[in-house]
Amino acid sequence: MSLRHVLLGGAAAFALVLPANASERLLIGSTSASSSHYGYFVAVAQLVNERVAEVEASVVETGATLDNLRRIQRRQVDLGLVTTNVAHHALAGTNEFEGQPVETQLLWVYTAAPQNVVVRRDAGITSMAELAGQRLNPGIRGSATEQTSEAVFAALGIEPAHVRGSTTDVVDMIKDNRVIGYVKSGAGMRLDASTLDIATFTPITVLSLTEEEQERLRSEMPDVSIVEIPESSDDSMPAYTTWSFGVGVAASPDLSEETAYQIVKTVMEDETAQANAMAELRDADLAELTVTYGTIPLHPGAYRWFREQGIDVPDHLVPASAN
Repeated sequence: MSLRHVLLGGAAAFALVLPANASERLLIGSTSASSSHYGYFVAVAQLVNERVAEVEASVVETGATLDNLRRIQRRQVDLGLVTTNVAHHALAGTNEFEGQPVETQLLWVYTAAPQNVVVRRDAGITSMAELAGQRLNPGIRGSATEQTSEAVFAALGIEPAHVRGSTTDVVDMIKDNRVIGYVKSGAGMRLDASTLDIATFTPITVLSLTEEEQERLRSEMPDVSIVEIPESSDDSMPAYTTWSFGVGVAASPDLSEETAYQIVKTVMEDETAQANAMAELRDADLAELTVTYGTIPLHPGAYRWFREQGIDVPDHLVPASAN
């Protein structure tokens, strides 16, 4: 029995409303079952099983982006969760995938993860450059935030004194003034819960990239996007510009164009199931998120849907087969 069949059997408990006449079985790599992203993929599988004819989709718990990309490479899953920055490195054969590129294509991006550089206001720091030599947590050890923020600071020629720790530990250190701040993913375009916790009794500043820093990152780090975060609705936080990556779904090139097209069409037309599974998707424009945060070419089936909608697809997202 192949490893793929073992995985499929193990995932059967997570498949929902399976069509009895399914002729194509797809395995979706997700993340830890404790994550809200896992619930999102269960919702996606349910949509596929209910609305895409003759396709049966099952969800399997995995180690998230790196694990999913390696499983796609080994043809153990057909599609799965990825962050757009890691997907870029996988296709290019760089960083963790040095010399071992992964053939993968983008289906869609469903949420953004702006990287907020949050510091105590009483530290008196108002620019990225002033972080040099300062005690700063670059993100939780082993996380995409840590890896990316260290690369960003290196590209900008800034060397903070990095302090490691869990989110809980770092929040306490910021409150106690043992570190000046941290880099933390936002909850969409809003500050995340841990940052709001700090801000309750410790005034904070969220640093913004200068125009020169933005251009340098665009030139040297095509795996990230530069985003503008609007002023908060209560005017407590001014607008700022930072780097970001997206969280989306990538597929094996073995996935047929028609199946990819039908899946993307189903996901894009859904108005309730995905938002019910992940609240931050309410009112989200998945097509806009995809063209904004995508870093690798679209699967030909996904590209077909975008073209049918008259959506302008950036050159770097156009699959080679369309050129």
